[in-house]
Amino acid sequence: MTHATHMDRALAQARAAALRGEVPVGAVIVSAAGDVVAEAGNRTRAWSDPTAHAEMLAIRAACAALGQERLTGHDLYVTLEPCPMCAAAISFARIRRLYFGAADPKSGGVLQGARVYAHPQCHHAPEVYDGIGEAQSAALLRDFFAGRR
Repeated sequence: MTHATHMDRALAQARAAALRGEVPVGAVIVSAAGDVVAEAGNRTRAWSDPTAHAEMLAIRAACAALGQERLTGHDLYVTLEPCPMCAAAISFARIRRLYFGAADPKSGGVLQGARVYAHPQCHHAPEVYDGIGEAQSAALLRDFFAGRR
């Protein structure tokens, strides 16, 4: 499996979220061996839960599937730069690598805004790789919000 393949799965989750009327963000957690452990799309509206971001749901599902609270050695692929809440959860879960598509200048928490991993209080910072599937991720978000206006 390649980075593109895992991001394609995250994009599929984002498209499914959009069809449900959710902001189109998808996330996939992959083991060090390259196996998909969990995947999710946003469900904040469906569940009336402001924490039901794709990353949070994927982290919860992966931890439940593995029976552990940490995901050391696992990678996260997400279509949009994680917000500060998700960035903190990624740190707490000890995710090894974070790959994301589109930057989020308004609400991002990794390379924009809060820059959670740059703070000395951050106990674990994953390796961060941005721009993976950026064009597709950005287009999906742009089209979703254009349709809402």
